[in-house]
Amino acid sequence: MKLSRPVSWFLLAFGVWSWIIWITFVKNLVKDGSGLAFDDGHPTAYFWVHLLLAVVSFVWGTVIGVIGLRGLRALRRTS
Repeated sequence: MKLSRPVSWFLLAFGVWSWIIWITFVKNLVKDGSGLAFDDGHPTAYFWVHLLLAVVSFVWGTVIGVIGLRGLRALRRTS
């Protein structure tokens, strides 16, 4: 399957965007002072669920970004 240039760029941008957003989220989650993420210094279920969401999003963002990058490289080789 061959991806078009706009689709490849979109997938690559989505991967980068995903990393930027979720890194920021994890930093804020670790620094949480509201009591949602930590209770007496121990991680809560809220923390673990959101950390799992972040890890899954990192994996999917990486996979989608790599697909976009491979699409762009394939287009460069054929042109």
